Amino acid sequence: MIYLDYSATTPVNKEVLASFDKASLDFFANPNSLHYLGVKTKQLIEAATKQIADILAVKEDEIIYTSGSSESNNLAIKGVADRYKGKHIITTMLEHSSIYGPLSYLQKKGYEITFLKLKNGLVDLDDLKNSLREDTVLVTIASVNSETGVLQNIEEISKVIKENSKAIFHVDMTQSVGKVNVSMKNVDLASFSAHKFYGLKGIGCLIKKEDIKLEPIIHGGKSTTVYRSGTPATSLIVSLSKALKLINQNITKNYDYISSLYSYLADKLKAYDGVYINSINNIPHILNISLNGIKPETFQHALEEHDILISTQSACSTGEVSKAVMAVTNDEEKARTSVRISLSYLTTKDEIEKFLKAFDVCYKNLR
Repeated sequence: MIYLDYSATTPVNKEVLASFDKASLDFFANPNSLHYLGVKTKQLIEAATKQIADILAVKEDEIIYTSGSSESNNLAIKGVADRYKGKHIITTMLEHSSIYGPLSYLQKKGYEITFLKLKNGLVDLDDLKNSLREDTVLVTIASVNSETGVLQNIEEISKVIKENSKAIFHVDMTQSVGKVNVSMKNVDLASFSAHKFYGLKGIGCLIKKEDIKLEPIIHGGKSTTVYRSGTPATSLIVSLSKALKLINQNITKNYDYISSLYSYLADKLKAYDGVYINSINNIPHILNISLNGIKPETFQHALEEHDILISTQSACSTGEVSKAVMAVTNDEEKARTSVRISLSYLTTKDEIEKFLKAFDVCYKNLR
């Protein structure tokens, strides 16, 4: 099998899995228990939290553990809306469904949502400045779009927000943590999930700067933070910390390697008549292309016959037309015929060569 759908999820690193197993077997006590095993378990969580905080350059009490980015995004958006006064939220057409879901929920409660203009996939900073209002309570923008890979200039966006409003800035960093160097310095809230960087599913984080308040969406006790109740998932927390440490050790080396694969692959594919590259201003981990006249699902299944796995749109998206590709290209046909190829440091040159051979056969047969 040749797996080229790493942006949907990644295989767990064996060292990460080993850390999960050890914590599950040796530190299974409730960390809120007062006996010695409970105390040791709590100390293990605290050590894992410190490691995450050190890597991300945030404070330990700014880390909220969640079940993943979908929960983190919901907590950020609903938590801000329920805590602060304001009825206006700003976002883009490049967000994940776990952003649009809570925004639609808030729309029904009277919130007005503004979608920013884009220039070559990037947020139009003038439009952002002009869209900010007295009642703008939140701006939520993904640092990397999961379908096209476009990388936003978070520092510039933050500067415009802070200089022109009191709005809280939330960044969905699900597709950037572990892939590119990220900075939490200029954001108020940031979401990410372990399974995007070779960790386990079921654990993620919401980074919440200490001066920001949220209304919890899960009530019932302090846990590791007052903002999210529930018995702390010790093994998952430890595994997240391990995954983050491992992926950041070689982040520059991995980026450079993936960039070389991306350049080679994109050059080969753009030579085909009827194949269009939709990824611009993007990280090299994601290559989005459109296949003129071919249904994405048909092409996806054709490649499956060669034991090659890619995706159509985002794994969590719905509908025939890709909102993200439409927003970037303003071309409905391209948005209707797009597929995503996502790469990893685990991807080999040989896999790319085999993919290109299979691509050639499938493309010619379906044209």
